[in-house]
Parts: sequence; C-alpha cells; structure tokens
Amino acid sequence: MTNDTTDGWTGWRAATEAALYGPDGFYRRPEGPAGHFRTSVHASPLFAEAVARLLCRLDEALDRPARLDFVDMAAGRGELAGGVLAALPAEVNARTRVYAVEVADRPAALDHRIEWLSEPPKDITGLLFANEWLDNVPVEIAETDSSGLPRRVLVRRDGRERLGEPVAGAEAEWLDRWWPLPAEEGLRAEIGLPRDEAWASAVATVGRGLAVAVDYAHTASSRPLFGTLTGFREGRESAPVPDGSCDLTAHVALDACALPGGRVLTQRDALRALGIEGARPPLSLASTQPAEYVRALARAGQAAELTAAGGLGDFGWLIQPVGVDGLLVDGLFVDGLLVDVPDHEEQ
Repeated sequence: MTNDTTDGWTGWRAATEAALYGPDGFYRRPEGPAGHFRTSVHASPLFAEAVARLLCRLDEALDRPARLDFVDMAAGRGELAGGVLAALPAEVNARTRVYAVEVADRPAALDHRIEWLSEPPKDITGLLFANEWLDNVPVEIAETDSSGLPRRVLVRRDGRERLGEPVAGAEAEWLDRWWPLPAEEGLRAEIGLPRDEAWASAVATVGRGLAVAVDYAHTASSRPLFGTLTGFREGRESAPVPDGSCDLTAHVALDACALPGGRVLTQRDALRALGIEGARPPLSLASTQPAEYVRALARAGQAAELTAAGGLGDFGWLIQPVGVDGLLVDGLFVDGLLVDVPDHEEQ
C-alpha cells in the first residue's frame, strides 16, 4: 500500500486521524465539540434523561448489581456523563460508576465522581453509550475512476484531492459486501472497516449489559451515491479540510457495524420508547397551572427536536446486547427495555 506521504498526499484515514486527534487536533481544542456543532446531548437535557432511564431499565434486567457501570464514549467535555449521573434516582446513583472516554484533557469543572479515561474500562457491567463517536472514527474514501475501478482518494492538508491506488484486500472485500460501487465515474464510498473494528473492540469491553451507538447512519438499501464526508466549523457545515480547523465526519454504515444480536432502529423510535415525545401539553393547563404549562411546552419543544424527521430523530441507534442471553424477552432482549412505562413503575 502506498500513501505518497513524501509529497504531502495521504489517504483520508491518516489525514483525518491527524486533523482530529493529533497534538493540535480539532478534538483537543479548548472550546470542545459544542463550539462547532449541536448534538442531541447539547440540544436538550431530555436526551440524558432518556439514557438514564435506559440505564435504570438495564439495572433492573441485570438484577441490580452491586456496581452498575455507565461508559460515555467520545464524551466531549463530559456533558452526557454528567447529565446521566444527575438524572439517576438516588438508589441507582449510589451504585453507579461513571466513566467518560475522550482524548482531550479532563475539564476542570467536571463532577469528581466521573472517571476520565482515554480508553473504556474492561469487564463493564451496565451500559456503554457512544453518541456520535463512530462518525469520527477515520475511514478511507474510495472513488470510481474512468475505467470503473474503485480507487483510494488521497488528500493534502489544504483539502485538495486526487486518486491513488486501487482499493484492495480487506477494504475491497468490505466494499463488495457493504457498499458496492457502480462503474460510473465519480461515485464515492466511505470504507467503514475501521468503524466495524472500533465498535467490535468497544463491545468487547462489556461483560454483561448493552452497548449502544448513536449516529447519522445509512443501510445497504440507501447508501448515498457520492458519500457523506463533510466538515463542521462554528456551527456551520463546511468543506472537509484536514488541517485541524474543523470537525470531519461521515455517516455510519451501522448495519455493517452490528454484531450478532444487534438491532438498528431510529432515534425517534428509541426515544419514544423511553418516554420522550413531542406532544404539546393540554391548553387547559395554561389557565389552571400557567408555570407548569410553560415548562411542559418547553419540554415538548425539546422532545420534538430530538425526534424530528429530517433531523435528530433520523439518527440510528445500534443496540448490542452482551452476555444477557438469559434475559431475552419475546426472542429479543432490547424489546424488554425499550417499552414505555410510567416513571413510578420503573423505580
């Protein structure tokens, strides 16, 4: 394999790795991801509440272990980890160990109960949750040349591209299985093999419980013709330039990542099953309890954003049970957790 690094040309995987995670990379910048794009975690505290609710249901399914783990992969500045910890009932909170996994330094103001790690702990009993992690796992880009052959796309630090060597080996096998490129010149694909491997490694740290990956996603029946690689800078989508000044992201082939027993569903369906819906409160509440009406209206608006078609609601949730074969419900473990019940019944 050649990377032509001597004259500044390299594959997108190496370029993205350096731009995002190098010494001066985007994810080490002091403002953090929230300074450049809006995730479900930043959109509303309801998201953390939903994840906390899932952790509580998992706690019940695991017979309330003495130690319950929550691992926040690609934790940013620990916003989700802190939100989940704050939303847990006291009895569950007392048994829960929370880990934030991130390459950046620990934020000074982070809750002292959250352990800050560069890699997930081993033998997790509980929930590993990866919100918008896999889309930032660097991948190679392939593009069909004039003869119909998929070639690796090479890039320089300023974003200029050219075609390199033909895709071969395991990467070619992955393309053939998961994202076969037609022979038309200029069609592109992201070779998701590193994401499959990264997800398998993360899942392997769970001894008993669930691993959940949440990302913009596509499946084999709806792969985009020209790929999805893009950048984000200061809240706006931008050209993907691997110089460390912007986020670099591409949607995830979650169906390729899924291990045996895994299930992919939309964020809309997952959050609704966890009690997050965008229904407006009854207007009669405005006259009888105006303050409560305003609060309920605000929550409804936030819930609507989290579940909106064409927006955050279209994210995919890959739910992977681990070591819980004896807890199957109607043949599918996650069906027993993603069932909406009243809060007082959960606890």
